Amino acid sequence: MTRASGTAGFKGHPATVASSRLTNAVAASLAVAALSLCLIVALTVLSTKATMAMGLPA
Repeated sequence: MTRASGTAGFKGHPATVASSRLTNAVAASLAVAALSLCLIVALTVLSTKATMAMGLPA
């Protein structure tokens, strides 16, 4: 059994590179998601601190 030449390894067709517009869109969406996550965490921490400061009713 013999291999056909050029079918093994990384010698295939090169993958097309994503356009810069798509790359910028992905980067922008990741940045917005990171900011949203930070905002949610900050609000959760502040809410927890406010709840702890009020204390539980007896």
